[in-house]
Amino acid sequence: MRLEERMSQALKRVNNDRYILAIAVGQRADELSKGAKPLLDKNTQNMKYTDIAIDEIASGLLKIEGLVSKE
Repeated sequence: MRLEERMSQALKRVNNDRYILAIAVGQRADELSKGAKPLLDKNTQNMKYTDIAIDEIASGLLKIEGLVSKE
């Protein structure tokens, strides 16, 4: 899946709030850089921390706390 598609999926998970997505990706990338294990089932060895975080959010593996669903 291309980055644009993954970003679109991730944005949908946070009600299209780019600010919340940016904060969430930044925090998760920081956790990954400090040794947190990726939640993805694929090889993430050659991926950047931000890409892993975006994929986790887009896949629904990472829940954003404090986010109120509008459904």
